[in-house]
Amino acid sequence: MNHEHDPAAPATDTPGGAPTDGLDLAAENADLKIALAQLREDALRERAELENQRRRMARELENARRFANERLLGELLPVFDSLHAGLKAAGPEPHPLKEGLELTLRQLLKTAADNGLVEIDPKGEAFNPERHQAVTQSPSAEAAPGTVLEVFQRGYLLNERLLRPALVVVATDA
Repeated sequence: MNHEHDPAAPATDTPGGAPTDGLDLAAENADLKIALAQLREDALRERAELENQRRRMARELENARRFANERLLGELLPVFDSLHAGLKAAGPEPHPLKEGLELTLRQLLKTAADNGLVEIDPKGEAFNPERHQAVTQSPSAEAAPGTVLEVFQRGYLLNERLLRPALVVVATDA
């Protein structure tokens, strides 16, 4: 009768001559199961860490793409201010020079908007400290307190992030 595969068989000698018994094998089996579980846990942790890193890199790449032209658009803001001031100084009368300034401003603003820039012109809106900077306050009977009465300098958002706040005059009680 062959006792090699019979679990009830008595301990046998190993090739090296040392006896084995079921308790040693069970302990070794339990240790191996614990080690395997630890390896699986480590692999899952590593996989999760790699996935988090991939997401972080994708987010950083997207932000870099969205805000790559921030410096250029920021340097154009004084040009927009100059064109707005020129149009204001030109008065209400039609004139070829005024029409040229309007066209130039529209083209620049469209190109900037195509690149994520949005102009903030909050006249008549409620004061928003996250997007507006109050230069002064003025009593007003026509506007509710906290309303923007006048805009000294328009503000700008780049892809919903504030590039420059609007400089405004805010209404107070009359």
